[in-house]
Amino acid sequence: MSQQQQLFIYTYGCRPEETELFHLEARSFFGDDFNSNEPYMFSTIEIDPDRSPFMRERLEILYEGDKLSDIIAQVEQLELNNQTFKINYIKTNDLKDSSKIDYDERRNIERQLGMAIDGEADMRVPDIEYGIITLGGRWYFGIYIKSKAIWLQHMHKPKSYSIALSTRVARAITNIAVPDIEELTVIDPCCGIGTVLVEALSMNVDIVGRDINHFVVRGTRENLKHFNMETDVVCGDIAEVTEHYDVAILDLPYNHFSHATEENQFYLLKHARRIANKLVIVSVADIDHMLNELGFTIVDRCTTRKGNFIRQIIVCR
Repeated sequence: MSQQQQLFIYTYGCRPEETELFHLEARSFFGDDFNSNEPYMFSTIEIDPDRSPFMRERLEILYEGDKLSDIIAQVEQLELNNQTFKINYIKTNDLKDSSKIDYDERRNIERQLGMAIDGEADMRVPDIEYGIITLGGRWYFGIYIKSKAIWLQHMHKPKSYSIALSTRVARAITNIAVPDIEELTVIDPCCGIGTVLVEALSMNVDIVGRDINHFVVRGTRENLKHFNMETDVVCGDIAEVTEHYDVAILDLPYNHFSHATEENQFYLLKHARRIANKLVIVSVADIDHMLNELGFTIVDRCTTRKGNFIRQIIVCR
């Protein structure tokens, strides 16, 4: 495969109420490669699975074949240079129930592959992990990365409130806003307690925060300090922003710490359009008429639910 583009396999899963959000994130990462009908995907696009709250694993394909024996023959070519290794059977597949591979057979497949590799296995702390998966009647073997679900650590903030974005939703929204983080500047002008800021900074996104409420800004700074993160967080009105950003993530207020009149929402949208090229909006209200009036083009959208609380996620330019 050295003369071709590198191919990756991703596996993923989500809660039913987050299906639309997961699909929007996947479309942002993978575009037309994404197939919402399968729990896996082939793509030439390389994404760290730690970024997404929905990704489970990534396999960087080294070898493929029609039969497991084809893979076993190929792995004999591996040169580990004294590195230790581990084999992981990836359970996600498209086999019919009658053809499912049970636990004992999965362990047997791992042992067969391990015996064919010229190197020392280490089941606890290997230098390199490999994966094996069967899809579409073929077998694939490659370098395996399992998501570490970093976002789980961010659920335990010193400051929070009940209707704030969850860490999973905030992380997905960040990925929707910035699927490729290279050299992009981002602002969260209504950052609240900093849920988006924490997720973005953990992915090395160049982001700054702002909020008009001094109380929540203090909470944001405390949350960032708790996770040893740093960025500029300013207490001030969005109208005071003079810098221009590639992307703005705007979680419109909805009568918790701020007044959420339609005039206030229009004001925030107007200034967000002024300071950023791309805008990802989180709203609990229908704002399409305001977006149209301000000249936005809606690129993509979805909804996500927390109990009876429904948020719209709208991507605009």
